[in-house]
Amino acid sequence: MSMKNKGFASDNNAGVHPRIMQAMNDANVGHCIAYGDDHYTSAAVEQFKKLFGDCDVFFVFNGTGANVLSLQAMTQPFNSVICAETAHIHVDECGAPERFTGCKVLSNFSPDGKLYIHDIARHLHGIGFEHHAQPRVVSITQSTEMGTVYSVEELRELAEFAHANGLLLHVDGARIANAAAYLNVSFKEMITDAGVDVLSFGGTKNGLMYGEAVVVLNPALSTNFKYIRKQGMQLASKMRYISAQFIEYLKDELWLENARHSNRMAQLLCRKIRALGIETTQKVETNAVFAIIPPQLIKALQREFFFYVWNVERGEIRWVCSWDTTEDDIERFVEIIMNYEL
Repeated sequence: MSMKNKGFASDNNAGVHPRIMQAMNDANVGHCIAYGDDHYTSAAVEQFKKLFGDCDVFFVFNGTGANVLSLQAMTQPFNSVICAETAHIHVDECGAPERFTGCKVLSNFSPDGKLYIHDIARHLHGIGFEHHAQPRVVSITQSTEMGTVYSVEELRELAEFAHANGLLLHVDGARIANAAAYLNVSFKEMITDAGVDVLSFGGTKNGLMYGEAVVVLNPALSTNFKYIRKQGMQLASKMRYISAQFIEYLKDELWLENARHSNRMAQLLCRKIRALGIETTQKVETNAVFAIIPPQLIKALQREFFFYVWNVERGEIRWVCSWDTTEDDIERFVEIIMNYEL
C-alpha cells in the first residue's frame, strides 16, 4: 500500500536510514566467512559489549525470532511465561512463542502496557505441583506497546522480585532506543545494572533494514543458544549485512539521534492535537500517540495518511512517528484535523 503522505501506522513503515544503507553497501565487497565468522560480526559484538558490559550477542532476522529464541533459552516446555495482555508475545506473534517453546503464556490486564509485581505474584502458585505449568519467565516490553516506559527503578524492582522467586526477566526491546532516549540513561544502566537476564534488542523500527540482536546478560543462558538459533531458522549465512548495520547504528549514537527525533515528533503531534481538544489515552513518553477521535475523522485522515485503529469500540487510534517523520508531515496531518469540525 503506497500513499502520497508518510503514514503514522508504524515505525516499521519507514525506510532505511541513509547511513545504514551505506554501511550495507560498504560491506558488499569481496568474500567473508559465512554464519558470523567475519570481522563485521566481531566488531558489532564488541560494540554491544561496550554498551552493555559483559554479555553474549546473537544476531537474528526479526523481532519474533529474537523473542522466541530468548524464551526458548530461558525455559523448558512445562514452564509458563508471564506478560502483559498487550505484549507482542501474546497478541502479535501468531502463537509462535507457545508453539516453539511449548510454554503457556499467562497474560495480565494492563491499561498502560506495563507489568507490575502484583501481576506476577498472582501467578506464583502451584509451584512444584506437577499438574500446573511452572512459572519461569517474566517478559516485559521496553518501551511498551502503549508507548509507555518503565523507569530504571521499576525494572530493578521487577528483576529483584523475579529472581527472588526463581524467575528470569526477559525484555522485548523492539523500541529499546526510544525508551533509553526518554529516560536519558545508558543501555547498561537501564538493562544490565537493573538485572535483566535476556534482552531482545531491536533496530528495525529505528532505521535498520532488518535484523535484531539477542543480548544475553545471564551467562548461564548462553550455553546452547547457538544451537537454538540454528534450529530456530534464525542463523543468517551472510551475517555481515546484519552486523554492518549494527556497527553503524551503534557508533556515534545514531540510535539515540533517531530515537530522540521520533520521540520529539510524537510530542509535537501530541501538543498540537491536544490544543484542538483531542483526548489522548496514554502518556506520550516515546514515539507513539494514542487518542480518541470520531469515526468520520478517522476515515477522513486515513484517506491521506495510513494508520491503525487500536480500539474500534472506543474510537481509539494509534499514531507512531519514525526517524524520518518531519514537522511538515505533522503540520499536513494536523491541518486535516483542523479543517474537520470536531
